[in-house]
Amino acid sequence: MYSSDHQILTRTVHGPPMNGSLGKKAATLTGALTGALAVLALVILVALSVMLPVFHFPSPGGPYAIGTLTYHWVATDQANFFSTDARARRELMVQIWYPAKAAGSVPFASPLPRAPYVQNASALAKALALLKNLPPVLFTQLKYVTTHALPGARVANEKANYPVLIFLEGAIGFRQMNTFQVEALVSQGYVVAAIDQPHTAAMVVFPDGREVGALPLDQMMALIHQSHSPAAIAPTINGRTFEKGIVPYLAQDVGFTLNQLTALNQADPHAILTGRLDLQQVGIFGISLGGIVGSEACRTEPRVRACLFMDAPMPVDVVKSGLQQSALWITRDAQTMRLERRRSGGWSEADISEHQTSMRAAFDKSQGASYFVQVPGMFHVNLTDIPYWSPLLPWLGITGPIDPLRAHNIINAYSLAFFNRHLLGRAEALIDDDASQYPEVVFSVRKP
Repeated sequence: MYSSDHQILTRTVHGPPMNGSLGKKAATLTGALTGALAVLALVILVALSVMLPVFHFPSPGGPYAIGTLTYHWVATDQANFFSTDARARRELMVQIWYPAKAAGSVPFASPLPRAPYVQNASALAKALALLKNLPPVLFTQLKYVTTHALPGARVANEKANYPVLIFLEGAIGFRQMNTFQVEALVSQGYVVAAIDQPHTAAMVVFPDGREVGALPLDQMMALIHQSHSPAAIAPTINGRTFEKGIVPYLAQDVGFTLNQLTALNQADPHAILTGRLDLQQVGIFGISLGGIVGSEACRTEPRVRACLFMDAPMPVDVVKSGLQQSALWITRDAQTMRLERRRSGGWSEADISEHQTSMRAAFDKSQGASYFVQVPGMFHVNLTDIPYWSPLLPWLGITGPIDPLRAHNIINAYSLAFFNRHLLGRAEALIDDDASQYPEVVFSVRKP
């Protein structure tokens, strides 16, 4: 701002007058160029909206609406082995989805805004772009996507409390990466608590703004593989040797989360979930690294009663001892993994053998009722939300030849039947009698 003592000076620059026809041509050229750029910008915007749409999740299908809350928890008695600071403690971001008022009684134009697909979507997009060596524009639509969940909605009153499931993300994943599956389960009467595990997730953002990205990929993979394919020289972090990799360390997050959920059930600071969690009926499910970590948590955590693993090789200790709980594996056959390798890379023959043999061995050794579901034509990312991100993914060989919605319907059907049977004690023809409406599924069962 200028005081009254100052003057704003202007100066006119004089030059030779522009020739009339030349001036008209210049004006015409400028107008044409401006118009062409506008058209190009419009074409680019339309192309991006088609290739990277602001997608919508299918209706969850159950009788309940969905509420959601997010918590930041610090394990004061657990060191953060990923930090060079010996005083650093393990911290988690945990998002909880829960059955809310009956879906039919919540108007579409609810006064509560629908929850975003990803909180801190810009930070996640930046991290994914960096980790995958891709342009950030490929992930920017994530910040515009919303879900069926209503933040802070009141818990449904049909039951006094609801069974609890823990969800574990994959490596370089994020806690919302299986929203299609989470929403389907919650709409049927389950509470789902999804753990963001710092240093293996793509990006975790804490309430104070701190951002924690993933470890370097080669280091992370060495630490993960050590649990199911031990190297002669164990990997290290900050001078600490991990003879069994980081899977046992990550599995501790499950026990800590169950402790926090117990405290939350006694007194939720939001005054929403108090007394509404049935912690006598606890299950777990995870994808990829989440399945590996989940299997170790099931081996060591007696509070977990039912365990679901999706496309994850099993740790040596799980294969050796088997599991006491009921367990379900959802994966695909070796031939489909080879097709995925031809189309988009990854999955060496050793990887394929390790996946198939370790899952089948854990299935054979487990002492509870066990189920093995193979879905031919389903690639790894078909077990996540990623098929919704772009219609180009099948053309790029990233998703499998199976219809993405068909794959999700299969996953949701077996997930729900499994947890209904082994947490709620309901008869479920899909797994009890193999009365499958999915003829492509290769199904095996072992009962104690």
